[in-house]
Amino acid sequence: MNMPVFPASSLSLKLPKADGGIETYRLTASRTFPARLEGTLNRVAFSAAHVVADPLADVDPWLTAAVDWDRTIAFREHVWDLGLGVAEAMDTAQRGMGLDWPTSLELIRRSVSAAKARGALVFSGAGTDHLAVEDAKTINDVIRAYEEQIAAVEKVGGRIILMASRALAKIGRTPDDYARVYDRVLSQVAKPVIIHWLGDMFDPALANYWGTKNLDEAMDVAVGVINANAAKVDGVKVSLLDKQREIDMRRRLDKSVKMYTGDDFNYAELIAGDDKGFSHALLGIFDAIAPAASYALSRLAAGDEAGFHDVLGPTVPLSRHIFKAPTRFYKTGIVFMAYLNGHQDHFTMVGGQESARSTLHLAELFRLADQAGLLANPELATRRMKAVLATRGVDA
Repeated sequence: MNMPVFPASSLSLKLPKADGGIETYRLTASRTFPARLEGTLNRVAFSAAHVVADPLADVDPWLTAAVDWDRTIAFREHVWDLGLGVAEAMDTAQRGMGLDWPTSLELIRRSVSAAKARGALVFSGAGTDHLAVEDAKTINDVIRAYEEQIAAVEKVGGRIILMASRALAKIGRTPDDYARVYDRVLSQVAKPVIIHWLGDMFDPALANYWGTKNLDEAMDVAVGVINANAAKVDGVKVSLLDKQREIDMRRRLDKSVKMYTGDDFNYAELIAGDDKGFSHALLGIFDAIAPAASYALSRLAAGDEAGFHDVLGPTVPLSRHIFKAPTRFYKTGIVFMAYLNGHQDHFTMVGGQESARSTLHLAELFRLADQAGLLANPELATRRMKAVLATRGVDA
């Protein structure tokens, strides 16, 4: 069963083009997706969720994060209503790009509390970002930093996503250094964790992770560490934007360990899987497309793979645009989608990151979101797009 597609509307606006011109863009069609999960899911699916900034706080945004806690938690309620889990305080929440560890811990505390009140799923990022990279002198410094954050998250009742460490990437010279850190940290966790391998396209400071420049060798190290600690690992999220590497790794993991796709370029086919297996999902793009993702996953669980691809397939061009290089600035597109779809009343981000993408980038995002049927209220989205363009010199 497909969601209804409504006729092309009479809505239009002027959008800038790559050649420097302006076009009159007419919105195509909109689709309406349920606001709550209908049916069941046969994949575990997390949305890595963004934070809503407080635009009226008296702070210097590049230096101090001001969070609108009510709207931030309300967005997580929206995700949970759709049957998705929340991956909290990850890079989508601008961890390390505007959100520091004390603010992240407060976010985790609030999110875990809200999830418990409704029996919802939330895992939260624990890393080493309170340890300045220049202050990390030894492997033991990295271990202690991980232990501190893990203890803090577990103290508030949270489950752990073990984030990649910039400090470890700096001082870890060999695969043995990585094995030492992960073996030690995983031996102490209260419940199985999700390990996040974040590629350097998302964070250049994570180049050569697992102690080698060679990705094939890095894969060997990661699989060895994970399988040696399988009892302590719920799953692994791979964010390399490399479909075949994810499939290869998935087939090498211990059978008890889930693969959570972090491939925002190829997620539809990876979640659908093949005759040898499939990936679960832990994706930043699921923040921007949560209603469509929920509905598509429910169709997959119902045995309607064609319906799954009919809904999720058209979202992929939008995701590839949002996550295009420099990939680390994808958060700007995620928050812009939240603004267009009414989940916040402003296009302001912690760290001033609303300026990280060009006017042309935002205009193309609008086109692709419209063509995928992802503008929940086209009239509102058009009005807000015009407002943003006006501040950038375009009379829309």
